[in-house]
Amino acid sequence: MSGDRVARLAGEFHGLTGRPPEGVWAAPGRVNLIGEHTDYNDGFVLPVAIDRTVLAAAARRDDGRLRVWSLQEARPADLELAQVGPGRVDGWAAYPAGVAWALHQAGVELGGADLVVDGDVPAGAGLSSSAAVECAAAVALADLYGAGLDRATLAGLARRAENDFVGVPSGAMDQMVSMLGRAGHALFLDTRSLEVDQVPLPLAESGLRLVVIDTRAAHRLVDGA
Repeated sequence: MSGDRVARLAGEFHGLTGRPPEGVWAAPGRVNLIGEHTDYNDGFVLPVAIDRTVLAAAARRDDGRLRVWSLQEARPADLELAQVGPGRVDGWAAYPAGVAWALHQAGVELGGADLVVDGDVPAGAGLSSSAAVECAAAVALADLYGAGLDRATLAGLARRAENDFVGVPSGAMDQMVSMLGRAGHALFLDTRSLEVDQVPLPLAESGLRLVVIDTRAAHRLVDGA
């Protein structure tokens, strides 16, 4: 992520909240090389993280409220964490709210937070923009409140937010590669055991590039069965 983009988001955070963020966190989108529709059927997948990310600038609150803004969405949300639950938040805010709910369900005490997200992962293009929002929110909130959870555990909580809070019966692939993807590697994931293996993918050294093309065919998992 570029320093200019981080600085811009920090400035936007200050303008919206009246204070600087305590940090800026990032999570990437992804494409999948092998294993379509197998991540929710106990199969193998081989995704890679891409160079498009969601950034989350955040700071703690002590009043039990979660306030969220997106630079790509017109409608912010101001939520009382004690009242946040499945079916009670709609729209894009359900993704960070679902993460806060999943963290609370896992025993992480959240006092509240202001969260401003900025994403350049195209929404609806099949690049897992929703998982990137969830994962950026998860690492931000977990770090702010010293949760001490590893990235794989946070990926599981982000998936729970998508499955149980937003209502999308997806598999583990999107959140796992957003949390665990490495530059120059693909992530081999066994969705039964959630064991992973970092597979070297030295494209540049071989004179190759992975090209991702947006076909403009809308992709909304939340609308599907």
